Amino acid sequence: ARAAEAGHDVTGVHLALSANPQSHRTGARGCCTIEDSRDARRAADVIGIPFYIWDMAERFQRDVVEDFVSEYAAGRTPNPCLRCNEKIKFEAVLDRALALGFDAVATGHHARLVDGVLSRSPDEGKDQSYVLGVLTREQLGHAMFPLGDSTKAQVRQEAARRGLMVADKPDSHDICFIADGDTRGFLERRLGTAPGPIVDTSGEVVGSHEGAYGFTVGQRKGLHIDRPAPDGRPRYVLSIEPVSNTVTVGPRSALEVTSVETVRPVWNGPVAAPYEPLACTVQLRAHGEVYGCRIQVSGEEVHVALDTPATGVAAGQAAVFYLEDTVIGSATIARAA
Repeated sequence: ARAAEAGHDVTGVHLALSANPQSHRTGARGCCTIEDSRDARRAADVIGIPFYIWDMAERFQRDVVEDFVSEYAAGRTPNPCLRCNEKIKFEAVLDRALALGFDAVATGHHARLVDGVLSRSPDEGKDQSYVLGVLTREQLGHAMFPLGDSTKAQVRQEAARRGLMVADKPDSHDICFIADGDTRGFLERRLGTAPGPIVDTSGEVVGSHEGAYGFTVGQRKGLHIDRPAPDGRPRYVLSIEPVSNTVTVGPRSALEVTSVETVRPVWNGPVAAPYEPLACTVQLRAHGEVYGCRIQVSGEEVHVALDTPATGVAAGQAAVFYLEDTVIGSATIARAA
């Protein structure tokens, strides 16, 4: 609605991402159900713009769902929303849009673009610059985030004034392709059971599991440990070793890391790749804390030296680097110590 009112020639597109959308949950927790498609069509009618449904189910299955499963099988923790932005919305959709003669893809992400540079939203609780941090400069050059300067509350109020029925629709959350929210069950159906040991830092077996893929670094609940720690304190997942199918647990203090090695960097901000130490901040997971750090490119990797210890740093997640509120780049976490 904002883009159309600003004078742009707007076409609405809803993405069909499931080969069998009837199997997706009803309600408003996801973003790609049949109900969501109908909501989008009604909104387009109110705005007065053309509306199409683009079938991206096969590409979504390959680039997001299968990637999600294979990453967990390898002992890493993926972020499917980030991968969807990278591979679907700003690769598959953008490529098709440009081929059809459009200039940009506009989405409702809460992030700002200033002269093609990605920055945080003023709504800290809804900021989505982290999940957009993997985009290239070229992709950002063909992106529009019309909601970037507004808070979610302001957007809802404006949607109500415009007569859009989705004004009070609950936020989408969880993983859209796991209908019941049971990630472990979803992975077990894909990967099967694979019993293995749960050990403490001394190597002593303290429990067993049905698949190492069902755990993530920093996890506390659902460990099914046979006996408590000697000091009575909770145990946390410290590492996941897919080759030996071993999950290692220990005290929260053992989760602390000050050094993070990352791979596959993307530099999309106002500074070049830092071959000398650069002081900045880093976010290590969606809605996670922000840490002061120094980053430096070394060969194919980016070394991140944290100013203060971080916990729950999981391989496979993205590290997104900022100068104040401006994104300068991102990379994928490979290991931490």
